[in-house]
Amino acid sequence: MPIVVRDTINEIAALSESGFEQNRELIIEKGLLAAGKFILFALISGFFLFLTRQTIIIMSRLIEFDLKNEIYVQYQKLSFSFYKKNSTGDLMNRISEDVSQVRMYLGPGIMYTVDLFFLFGLLLYRMLSTNPELTMYVLMPLPLMSLLIYFVSSVLNKKSAKVQTQQSKLSTIVQESFSGIRIIKSYAKEKEAENRFNKEADEYKKESMSLALTNAFFMPTIILLIGISTTLTIYIGGIQVQQGLIKPGEIAEFVIYVNMLTWPFASVGWVTSIIQRAAASQTRINEFLKLKPEIISITKSSLPFNNNLKFENVSLTYENTGITALKNISFTVQKGKTIGIIGRTGSGKSSLAYLVMRLMDPTKGELKIDSENLKTQNLDAWREKIGYVPQEHFLFSDSIKNNILFGLNTEHTSENLTLEEEEKLYKAAKDAGIHETILTFPNGYDTLLGERGINLSGGQKQRISIARALIKQPELLVLDDCLSAVDNETEEQILRALKADLVGKTALIISHRISSIKYADSILVMDDGVIAEEGSHAELIQKNGIYADIFQKQQLQAQIKPNTDNTNE
Repeated sequence: MPIVVRDTINEIAALSESGFEQNRELIIEKGLLAAGKFILFALISGFFLFLTRQTIIIMSRLIEFDLKNEIYVQYQKLSFSFYKKNSTGDLMNRISEDVSQVRMYLGPGIMYTVDLFFLFGLLLYRMLSTNPELTMYVLMPLPLMSLLIYFVSSVLNKKSAKVQTQQSKLSTIVQESFSGIRIIKSYAKEKEAENRFNKEADEYKKESMSLALTNAFFMPTIILLIGISTTLTIYIGGIQVQQGLIKPGEIAEFVIYVNMLTWPFASVGWVTSIIQRAAASQTRINEFLKLKPEIISITKSSLPFNNNLKFENVSLTYENTGITALKNISFTVQKGKTIGIIGRTGSGKSSLAYLVMRLMDPTKGELKIDSENLKTQNLDAWREKIGYVPQEHFLFSDSIKNNILFGLNTEHTSENLTLEEEEKLYKAAKDAGIHETILTFPNGYDTLLGERGINLSGGQKQRISIARALIKQPELLVLDDCLSAVDNETEEQILRALKADLVGKTALIISHRISSIKYADSILVMDDGVIAEEGSHAELIQKNGIYADIFQKQQLQAQIKPNTDNTNE
C-alpha cells in the first residue's frame, strides 16, 4: 500500500507539472485506480490479519481452556491436607488470574512479537533500498518509544497489582458481610461494617485513580513519538525533495511506514511486561501441577467389605500444625454394628472420620478392610460404600432436591427422576426429619438455597446433609457430630429412623452428646488422642469414669435448660 501511494503521488505530481487542466481526466483516473488498489490491498491485509488472529488468539483460548481444566482436575486429585495448607483465594487466583496472564502471552504476546519480527524485517529492507538516510531519521524515535512503553508498562503492572489486591480485600469484606449478615444485624453492627467497607473502598479508589493517571500517559507517549518521527520524515524528506534527491511520493511512503511500525515497536515494552507476568504466573501454576497427591488409589479392582474395619496402632500428626491428634489407636468395627465415639473437644474424634474416609492416611499404623490395608485398595470403590455427614455441613447454591440427590449415583437430573429415585428422595428426607419442614417452604423441594444454605437454620442444614448421605444407602455411615444443631425430639426421630435403616449395615456415629450414641453397640471414649474407655452405654456408666462424668453433666444441663427447638433459630 505505501508503494501504491508513492507511485500515485509521483505520477500525479508529474502530470500536474506538465499542466493540471490538460491532464485533469488522467489525474482523476489514476487517483481512482490507486484508491481501488489501496482498498483491495487493505481488504487482503485485513483478511490475513483475521486469519492470524483466528490462528493465534483462538489457539491461546483453547490452551487457556485446557490449562484451567488441567488445574481443576489437579485440584480434585490433591489430598485433604493440601486444602488445610492453602487458602481458597490463592487457589482461585491461580486458576483465573494466573491462567489469564499465561494466555495473554500465548495470544497477543506471541502475535505481536511475530508481527514485529516479520513486518520490521520486510519494511526495513524496503526503506533501506529506497532511502537509507531517511530510514535512519525515521527509526530514531522508535527504540526510545519502546523503552518508554516498557517503563510505563512496568509502573502500570505494579499499580495494577495494588488495585487487584485491594479489589480482593473489597470482595472478601462483601462476601463476609453477606455470609454473616445475621450476626451483623443481631449485634447492630451495620454502621461498623459500612465504615469498614468505605475505608477499603476509598483505598481502592485511590489506587484506581493512580492507575488511571499513569495509564493516561500511555497513548500520549506513543502519539508524541509518532509525531516526532513523522515530523522528521517530512522535514528531512522535504529537504531532499528540494535537493532533487527524492520525489514527493517517497515522503508519503515513509509516513505510512512510520505508522505501520508504530504499534509493533510500541508493543515491545508491553510484550516484555506480558512475558514477565506470564513467567511468574506459570511458575505459580507449576507449583501446584507438579504436586503429587498423597492419597492415591493403587488398584481399580472392586473392594469387598464383608467382615470388619480395623484400626491397628494408628497415630496421626497434622503436618501443618505438628499436633498429634491420634496416638496408637486400636479398635475394630464389625460389619453390621454401630460404633459410637464421644469425647471432649480436641480429643481426636473427627480425625478418626478423616482416616475412615481416607481423606488422610495415618502417620503410623494401618487401617484394614477385611485384613487388607486400606492404602492398597480401590479408593473410589471404598468411598462409594460410605455415606459421610461432616461436622461442618456444606450445601450447594442449588435446590434442596438437588442437594439431597447429590448423594445418589444416577444419570438422571432432578427433572426426569424415576419413580424409584423419587421414593428414595422422600424416604431419605423423612428419615432425616426434614421432609415436613421442606413441604412448608413455598417451592418445596425446588426451593433454591443461598450460598452455603444461608437461608436455612443450622438444624435444617444438618438434616439435609444427613438426607444426602442416607439416600446413598451406604454400607458404612459416618456421622461426624451432625446432630448438634437439632433438638432432642428431632434427634430421637432421626436416630429411630437410622436404627431401622442401619439393620445389617455399619455405622460410625461421632458426637459430643451422649443421647446421639447411647444406643450404639459399642462406645469409644476419646481423650487427648487415645481411647480412654470402651464399652456399651450401661457398662461405661458403671465404670464411673469420663463417660459417666459427661453423662451426669449433660443430664444436669438438660434439667437446668429446657429443651428448645433449635430448628427455628
